[in-house]
Parts: sequence; structure tokens; C-alpha cells
Amino acid sequence: MQALLDQLHSTLIKGFEELYDSKPNEKQIQIQKTRKEFEGDFTLNVFPFLRITRSKPEETAQNLGDYLKENVEEVKDYNVIKGFLNLSLSENFWRNTLKSAIENERFGLKENSGRTVLVEFASPNTNKPLHLGHLRNIFLGYSVSNILNANGHNVVNTQIINDRGIHICKSMVAWKEYGNGQTPEDAGLKGDHFVGDYYVKFDQVYKEQIKDLISQGTTEDDAKEQAPIMKQARETLSKWEQGDAETVALWEKMNNWVYSGFDVTYNTMGVDFDKLYYESETYIKGRDVVKKGLKDGSFFEKDNGSIWVDLTKEGLDEKLLLRADGTAVYMTQDIGTAIQRSEDFPKMDQMVYTVGNEQDYHFQVLFKILDKLGYDWAKNCYHLSYGMVELPDGKMKSREGNVVDADDIMAEMKERALEQGKDRGSYEEMPDQEREELARKVGMAALKYFILKVDPKKNMTFNPEESVDMNGNTGPFIQYTYARTASILRKAGEVSLNFSDGEFDDKERELVKMIASFPELIEEAGEQFNPGAVANYCYDLAKVYNGFYQNTPIFGADDQETINWRLGLTKKVGDILKTGMGLLGVEMPERF
Repeated sequence: MQALLDQLHSTLIKGFEELYDSKPNEKQIQIQKTRKEFEGDFTLNVFPFLRITRSKPEETAQNLGDYLKENVEEVKDYNVIKGFLNLSLSENFWRNTLKSAIENERFGLKENSGRTVLVEFASPNTNKPLHLGHLRNIFLGYSVSNILNANGHNVVNTQIINDRGIHICKSMVAWKEYGNGQTPEDAGLKGDHFVGDYYVKFDQVYKEQIKDLISQGTTEDDAKEQAPIMKQARETLSKWEQGDAETVALWEKMNNWVYSGFDVTYNTMGVDFDKLYYESETYIKGRDVVKKGLKDGSFFEKDNGSIWVDLTKEGLDEKLLLRADGTAVYMTQDIGTAIQRSEDFPKMDQMVYTVGNEQDYHFQVLFKILDKLGYDWAKNCYHLSYGMVELPDGKMKSREGNVVDADDIMAEMKERALEQGKDRGSYEEMPDQEREELARKVGMAALKYFILKVDPKKNMTFNPEESVDMNGNTGPFIQYTYARTASILRKAGEVSLNFSDGEFDDKERELVKMIASFPELIEEAGEQFNPGAVANYCYDLAKVYNGFYQNTPIFGADDQETINWRLGLTKKVGDILKTGMGLLGVEMPERF
């Protein structure tokens, strides 16, 4: 397809030279897909060239249409609507396009670009389990990673695990005070859930202590500072930073419980990582870099001993880098992490951070600081910012213990898929294990697709009921369409590609055009870091195929060549749906 567009572009340049003795601004030659309401395949807007042609738009379009039809074999016909030239391509071109797509097992996937891209996502705290917000982060980051890989880049999946700080110490203090030595195994809980319960316990006790102090005449602000359990948390943090053996041992034990729980959740999600970074390690590098930056004049020190960066000339603000007591802030850690990654992957071309849009300013500052420190790669850092995700009944608040747990949502989606399958009779003769596995795939497809189909920059509401609707823009609908193509191909056996040169109908042509646009779609999705483009393309392709299937006989066609042609279409639609949905992390069942 790109080769034809390039040919049209170069032929138009020659056409201007021959017809008008003038060379146009090549950037103004914009060839777009023809809008659905008009006849044609590609459209050229001729208005930018009227100063060259010195004729009416319709006449200019007519002259250029005649020239392209005469000089480009693939241009079968054209029509003119005001200043728009709509080109129709030959049947032979579309047939060759489909043949080429079918014969290319890596259709849409690029060869190795030589570029290395590091994609950060997930990045949880080790004081609680993953929740609904993490799901959007993880599915988005992992899908972007897959799409970049499809564009030929060498991708490194990574996360920074926030394993230090006062929030971690809160869970430690609560377990030490109220856990009675219990382990996740004793409680029959995943480790991340177990530790998360003690984070909630801390908050409950803390609020009660604040309430008691206020009732004794203490102000609310003082009560928050003087609450005994908060003092214990601060003392625990101080001991950890000083390397107290008992405190460090408890920290390691509880973090390991959480890591075991995370591993189970990631496995259910179907995601993995190539490299892990820990805040407890990278903040040290960041602290050293900040101290060095103070000496060389990149940063400045305030009267209380805290270290800051002044970015007012860059249109930002002053930003704290080290507190007066020498302890690190998030920015300290992020500086250290970025530099460590550049050392681990010296040939890295880009670093992508998948983090919610509430951190937009943070990353503007981080990238400016790295640039100020003289790191050339700072300009290639990118914040993949995304909006909030909620359930229909409102936001999540993890500190209050009513967090929408990721494990619970995934389990609920599987149950919804089971119930739906029973209602439509799909599971009646299916063995138990096969039924469970299909329900898992359908439930995860519903969850992932519903989240990923939305533009990352937009806030969204995840509706579990709507996500499994077999008649809507959902993952299960696309899975069902793929299973339909697989069933047809099983019935057909081996697909022959001995296509005739005859005409084909509008549904067939629409399908071929959509197939031909797949490589361009993948490239654009990679450039824009937008899995939603892939998701909605898959839905549109599935919808068009179902219209084709319902209105165009395959095995009932008049001759074998037509049957072969339509089977070829079916095969390629199935291949692309599997590839496209695979980029979203969705598994496609052969039977539904």
C-alpha cells in the first residue's frame, strides 16, 4: 500500500511539471483515504494547488485525474467533487494486495529497527495489592510495549517497585503490633492482600488515635503529628534508613510476601517484565547525583539545608530534591532510576513512563532536571500520561480499605463470562477444564479490551456488565468473530489462492481495504502510543466481516474460485484479529 501511495505522490509531481510547468510543495500533496460516503479509495485535495494551476478546482482535479489514470496502472477510475479528486483503484490491485497479505505471515509487523525502547509500567507500592487503577496502567503499558515491538523495536519491559518510605512502614508497624506473628499462609491470603490489610489496619487505628487526642483538647493538626502509631511509623522509617538489622529483616519479609502475591496477579493478567528496579536502591544513586549537582551549581541549598532545583527560567518552579534531614523524595528516586537505566542500557533510544496524568508536572520537572544535568537522552524520555479509571459507583480510596482489588475484578469477569456462556448454551457439552479456560480468556478479553479501547488521555468508567456484551464494541464480540473465521477454515481445510480476475462486491472490497490498512494502523498506533487505535480497528474489522458473512455466501458461491477468494478473505481477517488483539494482550479462542 505504501508503495502505491509513494507512486501516486511521485506521479503527481511529474504531472504538475508536465501539465503546468511548475513543481508543487510536496508537503501539500496529502493523499487520504476516501470518506465512506463518497465513491473511491483515495482522495486528493487540490485546493492548495490552485495558485499553480490558475484554474477552477474541478478543472484542476479533472486534469490530475486524467493524468493519474493514464500513468498509474492501478488507478482504474476517478470522480471529482468540488476540489476533491477521488481515485478508484483496480480490482487487480486489491486482489494482489490480499494475495500479498495472505502470503506474508508477518503482515503488519516490521523488521528489526535497531531501536531500543524501555517501557515502564505497573510500578506498585509494597504495602497493598494492585487495584483497578493499576489495571489500566499495566494493560496500557504492556500493550504499548507489544505495539512498539510489532514496529520492529527492541523493547524492555520494566517497573520501579516503590518498596521504601513511610507508607511501607505503616504496614510494618500494624503487623508488628496486631499481627501476632501470623503469616499469609496462616491467614489463607495472598501475600499482597495480607500486607494490604495491615495498611488498612494502620489507618483505622490512626484515625481512632487522632479522634481520642482531639477529644482531649489537642488540635487536629497536632493530633495527626502526635498519634502514637504515626510516631512508631516515623521511628521505623528512621531505623530502616539507618540499617537497623531487625527493621530491615521485617521489611524484607513483608516485601517478599507482597512480591509473591504480585507474581500471581501478573500471571493472571498475562504480563511479565524484563528488568525490575527498586526504589530502595535507586534513591541512593539519586541522592548522590543531587549532592554532586549541588557542588557543580546545577542545584542550590536553602538555609535549612534542603536541596532544590530552580526551573523558573524553563517556565516551571523550584523543586525540592533532598529534605533538610537528607532524606529523599520521589524526584530523588526517579533521577536515580533514570540514570541507572541509561547505564544498564547504554544503547537505549527512548524511555517511556506509563504513569497517570496527575503526575504530568512531575515528569516535566524530571525531564528538565535530567537535561540540566547534561544527559543527552533526556530529550527522548516520554511520559505516557493517562486518565483516571473508575467503576460506575465512583472512585477508589485504598487507604480506607474499599479499594477495587485487581484480583477481585479479574475473578468477577471470569464469573460473568461463565454465566454468559451458560445463558447462550455455549458450555453445555464442554468439559469442565475447557469451560473454565474459555471463561478465563473471555473474561480477561472483556476487561482488557474495554479499558484499552478508550483513548489513554481520557478518563473512563469501567462497566463490567457492558464489557461482556456480545453485541457491542467489546473483546468477547471480537473473540466470537475470530472463532467464526476459525470454524469456517476448519470446515474448508486447506485454502487455495487461485483467485480469478473477476469483479467483487462492496463487502469484499471493504474488507480488503481494511486488511490493506493494517500495517499503517500498527505504525500509527506505535507513533501515538495508543492501543485504542488497534482495539477499535479490530472491532471495525470484525463488524465488517460479520456483515460480509451474513450477506455473502462462502461455500454457497457459484464457483470454486469465488469460494477460494472468500476463504482467503476469511483467513486473513482471522489472522489480523489474532495479531491485533494479541497486541492488546488478548488471547483468541479457536472455539466459542
